[in-house]
Amino acid sequence: MTTTRPRAVLIGPPGSGKSTVARALAHALDLPSRDTDTDVEHTAGKPIHEIFVDDGEPAFRELERRAVSTALTEHPGVLALGGGAVLDAGTQDALQQYRADGGTVVFLDVTLTHAAPRVGFNQSRPLLVGNPRAQWQALMNARRPLYEQLADITVLTDDKHPQQVAAHLTDHLR
Repeated sequence: MTTTRPRAVLIGPPGSGKSTVARALAHALDLPSRDTDTDVEHTAGKPIHEIFVDDGEPAFRELERRAVSTALTEHPGVLALGGGAVLDAGTQDALQQYRADGGTVVFLDVTLTHAAPRVGFNQSRPLLVGNPRAQWQALMNARRPLYEQLADITVLTDDKHPQQVAAHLTDHLR
C-alpha cells in the first residue's frame, strides 16, 4: 500500500511566513501547497477568529488536530501548519511518525521585530488580543522548545524574502 504524505511540513509562530513560504516552496518543487488553517476554516464554515469566539479554543484545537492528521496522510505537496498545532500531543506524535517515515519538518523561526509588521497584531489573531507583542513573545517562549524538537531544519526568516527561504529549502529537499 502506498501512502501519500507531504514533501515538507512547515511549522513556526505567527508571522514566520509559513503560508507564504509553503506556496513559494511548492511552486519551486512543482507541488501543491496546503495550509491547515484554511482547512479548519473550510470545515467550520467560518474564519478562525470566529471559531474562537463562537466555539472556544478547545473546539478550534480539535478541528486543527483533525486537519493536520488528514493532511499528513493525503497531501503530496508542501504543508503549512497553524502556529499552535504543535501544542497537541497527537499532532506531535503524528509529526514524529511522519519524520520517522522520511518526511521533513521545517521550523520557520522569526524574531518579534520581524514578526510584528508581518502579523500586524490585529483582531483576526485571537491569541494575540490584549498586549499583542507580549502575547506573541509568551507564545513563542512556550512553543519554541516544541518547534525545535519537532524540526529537521530550522530557517530564520528575518530579512529574507519568501522565495529566498524557498530556494534554501529546495536545496535541502532535492
